[in-house]
Order: sequence, then structure tokens, then C-alpha cells
Amino acid sequence: MNELKQTPLYDLYKEYGGKTIDFGGWALPVQFSSIKEEHEAVRTKAGLFDVSHMGEIEVKGKNSLDFLQKMLTNDVSKIQAGKAQYSAMCYENGGTVDDLLTYKLGEDHYLLVVNASNMEKDFAWLASHVEGEVELSNLSGDYAQLALQGPLAEETLTKLAAENIGDIGYFQFRYTAIAGKDVLLSRTGYTGEDGFEIYCSSNDAVHLWKEILHVGKDSGVLPCGLGSRDTLRFEATLALYGQELTKDISPLEAGIGFAVKLNKEADFIGKAALLKQKESGLQRKLVGIEMIDRGIPRHGYKVYNNGQVIGEVTTGTQSPTLNKAIGLALITSSFAEAGKEVEVEIRGKLVKAKVTATPFYKRNKA
Repeated sequence: MNELKQTPLYDLYKEYGGKTIDFGGWALPVQFSSIKEEHEAVRTKAGLFDVSHMGEIEVKGKNSLDFLQKMLTNDVSKIQAGKAQYSAMCYENGGTVDDLLTYKLGEDHYLLVVNASNMEKDFAWLASHVEGEVELSNLSGDYAQLALQGPLAEETLTKLAAENIGDIGYFQFRYTAIAGKDVLLSRTGYTGEDGFEIYCSSNDAVHLWKEILHVGKDSGVLPCGLGSRDTLRFEATLALYGQELTKDISPLEAGIGFAVKLNKEADFIGKAALLKQKESGLQRKLVGIEMIDRGIPRHGYKVYNNGQVIGEVTTGTQSPTLNKAIGLALITSSFAEAGKEVEVEIRGKLVKAKVTATPFYKRNKA
């Protein structure tokens, strides 16, 4: 069996009570205290995540914009330096290679942040389509990444910041110093809360982790694992590759059509298939479901209507914030109307549920 990959923070997990699991070939903490406690901390205070397993791919050269316009579904020409954009990469048939963030570092200079499990596949996919003057570099081993998420994220980081960070807007970033270390500080996240993602040198990750938790201790900032990261992103209806998005699920079906610009001039890979999908009407849609009867909808469970399979659950759990059993399901579009009754097969029994609006949770920005 192959050895699990480790982030620069691996040796610290035990010190903070972390319980590690195999996550796509990485040894990562599923929790430090409890999933529920960590979830609650992010919703009400702040939580710190190690997301150093994520992949970073640098794209530069005078043809880099044209190249990314061909590879990505969003309109890369709209990103200004110092800003980030959410996007997807597709196959010719409209299925999803990955979803990712694109950072514009400067003129003809970009950083793509991709899912850890797709890093090698994504790099190979990009490399196989390079045209013109484009230089690709997989910098994943050079970077560590921490995510501080929650209402107290800004207040906590301000104590360690070399300058005012309050004016960094959503999906904007800046090169600055935190706790004396040079970082790329981005106002982004995967929890549905305000917060920051901190890209730093692998050598600085341990120092930053300790300093952030030290200054946040009195206000209840907790170290958090993958368990709460998943329940948080799920409540906010943020897609997870391998569940809401796959090679067989298009960005339009998965509900991230806002990141697909079919009207952009550039002809991106998968555009024709996605146009056809849109024009002929989506056959499947991602919807929220809420259980009426007792039971928790889990990934892969079949969804029925009148004895017919109409789709399956992509993610489901007992929501810590809403305290009810909810799920996301990819189902036949004709059953996707809010309020529609469906059934989920749980342990061989058909259990009643209803289609409901998403996102399940939206933070109060007041």
C-alpha cells in the first residue's frame, strides 16, 4: 500500500487532538474536537482548517489568457489583477474535469487552485492542450494553505496582520504579511461564511497555524477538520468534486451555471455540448431535499417517485445548523419543483422526502 501524503502540518495534528483519515491519498484530520463543535465554531466564531493538500498550478506566458479562455468555462478576461474567479474545466461532452479558482497574479500570470484528488489529472489535461507561449508549473509542493473561516476571521487575523486587511473584498487577494510571514491572503472560502484563505510557503505553515490559534483562543477560534468542512460547504450548497460534479455531471446540471459563460467569444472545451444541454433543456437538475419521514439521505442513495428511480443523492446528512436531515440530489428535471414529494431508498425502505430550495444556509451579512 502506498504511503499517505502528508501536509507540512501533519506532525501538529496529534498535538491539537486531530483524528486523521485517508482522504484521497492524504493523511488529513477529520476532526479535532467534534464535527458538531467545529461546525458551530465556524458559524458563530471562527475555525482554522489545513487545506494544504489543494493543488496550485501556475500559468504564465503571453498566450496564457487565450489558453485559459479555451480551457475554462468562465470568462477569464473579466478578472483584474488582485482578483479571483470560480470556474470549471469540462470535457468535450460537457462532463466536468474539475472546479477551481483562478487567481490573476499579474499580466499574463495566473494561479489555478484545483482539488487535491484531481491535481495530477488536471495538470496533464492542461498540458495536453497547451498552444503558443504558455508555461505551466505544478507548484503544489511549494505551497501550504490555511483557511480561517467564520464571523471572527477578520478580527482574528487583524491581530497578526502587517496592514489593514479589512478592505480586501470578496474574491480579492493581496500579498501581505501575517505573523511576520509573507503570504497571499485571499478573501475566499468553502464554508458559506466570511473568511480568508492563506497561501504561504510550506516552511511557514506551522508558525502561522500556531499563531492564529494562539491569538484566537480567547474568542473561541478552533482547529477544524474535514468533517465540519464538508457539513459547512454542504449547508451552503457548495459543490464537491466527486459528488455534485463528476466526469458524468456537467456544471449546468450541478447548479454552477453562473460560472459557465456560454456567451463569451472564446470557444472553450465543452461549450458546444453545454449549449446543446441548455437549448434542449436540462434532463437532470441538482435539488435540495428535506426528509419528511425519519432517515438520513446519504451519497449514492436512490431517489424515487411512484416506484420509478428519478435520480440519486449526491450529499446528505443531519444538518448541524438546521437540525434536520437534508440532502442534495441529482434528479430528473420534471420532478425538481420545490415542494414535490419524492422518496429516498434507505436500507431497502422507501422513505418520504420533499424537494426544497437551496442553499440550505445563507449567512446574514448585516
